[in-house]
Amino acid sequence: MAKRSFGVIGLAVMGENLALNVESRGFPIAVYNRTGAKTEEFMAKRAQGKDVKAAYSLEEFVQTLERPRKVLVMVKAGKPVDAVIDQLKPLLNEGDTIIDGGNSLYEDTERRTRELEPTGIGFVGMGVSGGEEGALNGPSLMPGGTAASYEDLEPILTKIAAQVDDGPCVTYIGPGGAGHYVKMVHNGIEYGDMQLIAEAYDLLKFCVGLSNEELHEVFAAWNQTEELNSFLIEITADIFKYKSEGKHLIDLILDAAGQKGTGRWTVVSALELGVPIPTIFAAVNARIVSAYKAERQQAAQELQAVTTPFSGDKQTFIDQVRDALYCSKMCSYAQGMALLGKASQEFNYNLNLAEDARIWKGGCIIRAGFLDKIKTAFNQNPKLPNLLLAPEFKQSILDRQEAWREVLTIANRTGIAVPAFSASLDYFDSYRRDRLPQNLTQAQRDYFGAHTYERLDKPRGEFFHTEWMSGS
Repeated sequence: MAKRSFGVIGLAVMGENLALNVESRGFPIAVYNRTGAKTEEFMAKRAQGKDVKAAYSLEEFVQTLERPRKVLVMVKAGKPVDAVIDQLKPLLNEGDTIIDGGNSLYEDTERRTRELEPTGIGFVGMGVSGGEEGALNGPSLMPGGTAASYEDLEPILTKIAAQVDDGPCVTYIGPGGAGHYVKMVHNGIEYGDMQLIAEAYDLLKFCVGLSNEELHEVFAAWNQTEELNSFLIEITADIFKYKSEGKHLIDLILDAAGQKGTGRWTVVSALELGVPIPTIFAAVNARIVSAYKAERQQAAQELQAVTTPFSGDKQTFIDQVRDALYCSKMCSYAQGMALLGKASQEFNYNLNLAEDARIWKGGCIIRAGFLDKIKTAFNQNPKLPNLLLAPEFKQSILDRQEAWREVLTIANRTGIAVPAFSASLDYFDSYRRDRLPQNLTQAQRDYFGAHTYERLDKPRGEFFHTEWMSGS
């Protein structure tokens, strides 16, 4: 049998689907899984009749691949990735490439790249977004690491990626851990987006009492608009109409959300880099709060809030929630892109933010119609400090902010928590003000800790200290 063009290690669902995606684009593949029974099952079912070679040892697997070898590792992030790399290194040659397609922490990818590149083995940390369906039919791919390795991989990656009007949803992100960093922030934006949609649902269901059928109609209509057309709005509309045993499934699902860490990593990185991402932070925190189900049930009995039932016009409120959702989504994306811009400077990633937005247009979870506008904004001004300053986004928020503020007022009166909506508006209001109350914070810090402060009436960079107890 001829040598294989591409190899995949790890046959969980994502690994299987990516392997089948590669094979379907005309590239013969080899597969290996630590558990041989899993490999046998894959070959007997999903791989039957396809150009797939199974291997039952890493040595056999490597020998079936043409050089330079291209090996995609799809195992659990962390130590399992390091274990596979350690086993592969003695079997590979200079010019071969290992690709980590899992949700690895970018710092681990930085380390692995540093360790492998001096040996002549390339390493690519590749973010993959799109879930199981995307992996099979065309995901958004975010590869970073060894640039020469990407050149070898490009003919395959451009074929397996999602295809949109301006090309395949893949590009070389940058050196080291750039690919996994961009994927991490993508997931942070995803957290924010999902929380904002959940809050819109909460308001419409429990504030104005929309039925699941009405919610389906509202979200389906929103998905037809230029502002909110997106994968997440589309699937939300579908969720509201799904029934199990005659009942709407959404009403039977426990309200305790899980997370796999990428949202938390995004928050930690933003704190370390000094970039405000309050919407994403609020989304992570909301998932954490939701996990306290038993405590919340007790608190619901003991902490009765004073609230005012909604008494306005239902359709007007639905339209206001739509506008508030769009404004808040813009803030979430603005925060994510600002974080990418700062990380690019700090880590020398040289990110192309317009390209990053472009490759999210298809395949990935946060794909949305307004990513074209984000791409255009950064193409017009690659040094744009914040999306909120881009002309089209700026005007969109200014036109909708009255509705946005009214939604938060009603949410507060009716006792419905909207942490991500609130954080987004706070972000907007803080960013647009030329003077914040942190002059008092600086005075306090100088009072108790002699931390010094700068003055408005003196040149920037000059620092002062006051003996506050002696003042009049």
